[in-house]
Amino acid sequence: MTIDDISKAVLILVRLGVIARFVFCMIKLIGADEEASKYKKRAKNAVIFLIIAESVWALKDLVFYYYG
Repeated sequence: MTIDDISKAVLILVRLGVIARFVFCMIKLIGADEEASKYKKRAKNAVIFLIIAESVWALKDLVFYYYG
């Protein structure tokens, strides 16, 4: 396995984890009226984390392309 293979596997795991977290928050949001704001914030934070993670991996690919 190379570093590229490991980074692709980690990226897939991050994406699946964020999707699972978002779906979980949306399901909990349906049933919890008094805790709705908490689950909305958690879902929003999951999406923000995905954006940051994608940006980091894009930056990593750019650096490897430039210096590799």
